[in-house]
Amino acid sequence: MSQKWIQTADWKTEKHIPVIEIEKVKDGRVNVKVTVGKEIPHPNTTAHHIKWVDLFLWPDDEKFPVEIGYVSFDTHGESVKGADTSSVYTEPCAVFTFMTKKAGTLMATAYCNIHGLWKSEKELKL
Repeated sequence: MSQKWIQTADWKTEKHIPVIEIEKVKDGRVNVKVTVGKEIPHPNTTAHHIKWVDLFLWPDDEKFPVEIGYVSFDTHGESVKGADTSSVYTEPCAVFTFMTKKAGTLMATAYCNIHGLWKSEKELKL
C-alpha cells in the first residue's frame, strides 16, 4: 500500500513536521521530546492547528512497531465568544518517557486539521 497520504519533509523548512529529540538514554530509560513547528512555528489557531502527535518505536528485529504514546492538543483559542478569542492556545510539544532494552527506529506522526498527516523518523541507539 502506498503511503502518499503521510507527508514528510525537512523540519527546518516545513512547519508541520514532528521533530524527534532524544533527550536522554540511561539504563534503558528513554526520554523523547516531540515538537511540531520547532524551526517555523505552526499557527495553532482555531482554524489551523495541530490536533495530536503520536510516537512509535519499531525495535530492531521485531515484526511490528510499539505505540509509545499519543497526546491530543485540545485548546486552540476557542471560547464561547468565538474563534481565537481565548487567551489559551496549546503548543504542540510532548515528552515521552519509556523503558526499552532494544534499539530501533522512532517514528512520530502529527495531524494538522488543514494539511493532514505528517511523519518523521529517528534512530534510537542504546
